[in-house]
Amino acid sequence: MAELKTQRTGASVRAFLDGIPDADRRRDCKAVLRLMQRATGLKPEMWGTAMVGFGLYRYTYASGHSGEWFLVGFAPRKRDLTIYLMAGFDGLEALLARLGKHKTGKSCLYVARLGDIDLAVLEKMIETSVARLEQRYG
Repeated sequence: MAELKTQRTGASVRAFLDGIPDADRRRDCKAVLRLMQRATGLKPEMWGTAMVGFGLYRYTYASGHSGEWFLVGFAPRKRDLTIYLMAGFDGLEALLARLGKHKTGKSCLYVARLGDIDLAVLEKMIETSVARLEQRYG
């Protein structure tokens, strides 16, 4: 099976964030960076050209495909700030109900602005996601 295209790059997270053209999105991303650092106790790393990830877990699917990915991360997208909670949202319904204005995908949380959500709830969701992955993948 093909290797994932998105890998850790060693590029500067600070330079990436400083290069975000929209001042509001840049400010939100720097706030999420601080929140994720506090919630995980981990150092941020660039993944590909536009994703910031924290931590690492290694997985192997039943098919035999294996790889590694970050525990949590984020990416500034044109329309939304995408927050990656790799453990998904099962069991987080009560937190999602209190979070504020958002959308979800399988493991993606989409927010237009951080001002639209409760950051304490987001921090709890990050902590929960990391704990679940660490328990599952050790």
